Amino acid sequence: MGILTASWTVEIEAPRERVFAVAADVPASPAWQPALATVETVESDERGRAVLVDTTSDAVVKKTRQRLRFSYEDEPAGMSWTQLSGDVKSLEGSWAFAELAAERTAATFELIVDPGRMLGMLLRGPVEGRVKEFLTKGAAEGLKGHVEAARG
Repeated sequence: MGILTASWTVEIEAPRERVFAVAADVPASPAWQPALATVETVESDERGRAVLVDTTSDAVVKKTRQRLRFSYEDEPAGMSWTQLSGDVKSLEGSWAFAELAAERTAATFELIVDPGRMLGMLLRGPVEGRVKEFLTKGAAEGLKGHVEAARG
């Protein structure tokens, strides 16, 4: 198996700045992101946002650990992260937020993962599709549910 690329887009009934703020609160994301089991902040930026974190994730076929470096350069249009070390060979991810209207945002969650040889052997056939959907749809739908529930 080679590189696994997957993304999922949802429309959220909330302003882009609000959606970005929820996604950028990385330590709180296990509450709404089903694949993310734990997040431990190692380093924060001058605004208090997590920029270096240790995570454990459920990749369906195996629990994985990653050390991720976050970038918020595109605020509020998006954010990105890259794996510095972990159980997969490489991992990059991002959120992109597009304002559709004053109170409506399109949120796209994208992952690009090289699972490496051992984990890649487990991600064959229909399992690959289930893993892609679980990781991306779960994050996007989780963000949507969390943001919209907070609106009341």
